[in-house]
Amino acid sequence: MDKKKYVAYVGTYTHGSSVGIHIFDLDVENGGMKERRVVPINNPSYIKMSHNGKFLYSIADEGVRSFNVLPEGDLEPRDCIGIDGMRGCYLSTDQDDRYLFVAGWHDGKVTVLKLKENGDFDRITDGIFHKGLGSVAERNFRPHVNCVNLTPDGRYLCAVDLGTDQIKIYKFDERTGKISLVDLLMCELNSAPRIIKFSRSGNFAYVISELKNYITVYRYDGSGKSPSFELIQTVPTLNDYHSATSAACALRFSKDDSKVLCTNAGDNTAGVFHVDRETGLLERICVLPISGDYPKAIDFFPDNRHIMSLNHESNSITVFEVHYEKKYFTMKGKPIPIETPNCILVSEV
Repeated sequence: MDKKKYVAYVGTYTHGSSVGIHIFDLDVENGGMKERRVVPINNPSYIKMSHNGKFLYSIADEGVRSFNVLPEGDLEPRDCIGIDGMRGCYLSTDQDDRYLFVAGWHDGKVTVLKLKENGDFDRITDGIFHKGLGSVAERNFRPHVNCVNLTPDGRYLCAVDLGTDQIKIYKFDERTGKISLVDLLMCELNSAPRIIKFSRSGNFAYVISELKNYITVYRYDGSGKSPSFELIQTVPTLNDYHSATSAACALRFSKDDSKVLCTNAGDNTAGVFHVDRETGLLERICVLPISGDYPKAIDFFPDNRHIMSLNHESNSITVFEVHYEKKYFTMKGKPIPIETPNCILVSEV
């Protein structure tokens, strides 16, 4: 039995009575969550832990804030920096925790921040506004950068632009912190790519597309002069009988890379997939209701047997036990009340 202790950090919008990041202690064996405290911060819509586990970074109205991660998982406010643009929506770091990358949904901007060794912010090293239009005026067809992640080799920064149906691929100079456009990964028109994640092996990339409700799998190779993304699979996030008005939302890997979770807003379901780590291909296990409204984020418990769905519109977290062999999941306990949850991060303490 795993005797390690884990916490879940849950970011919430703070327009109403919520005040920031909620810290939950996890009962991994039984799939339980108990709230410990709330750390005040304005609208923490995305949070990211440094790879060394010492610092937590959060989107805030004023830019990006950092916290010390204390021994029992509590957070101590540390530093803040503006990003010379509208508020961000996604954060990622390089493997050495020297840079923080910020995606800007509202203004279509990619921002690169230099970090100090003590976790403080140094300066903005680069910032690029996307240009262009999507193909359908009825939706948000101007640039909306929804996700920024480095390729596993650290050579390229992938900026997922939901509004223009493309992923801009930037060469990343780790010495200067500058980025330069080298390629475009064109997605299907009106697919609205939302998030890109890479396998731990570095050989595969997974993109979830909001309007087409599918996950595309690419074989990635960064060994040449330019990056290569070869499409090898497209997997629906919905069952055949589910709503055509659904919007695919969250994408999350288990820590051992063996399973993938996704969520579908509108349809209010979560999908569980098995990952073939040799081929990168996905096999659907089940897609079932999450007993809430607008599952904006989702994650695994460390045992991979339990999952938690953050239901933004119904102000709740619902927990489920996954029965992989029987291909379904069942709810554990009552919904946990929490106002407008947006993002989650599970960490060992």
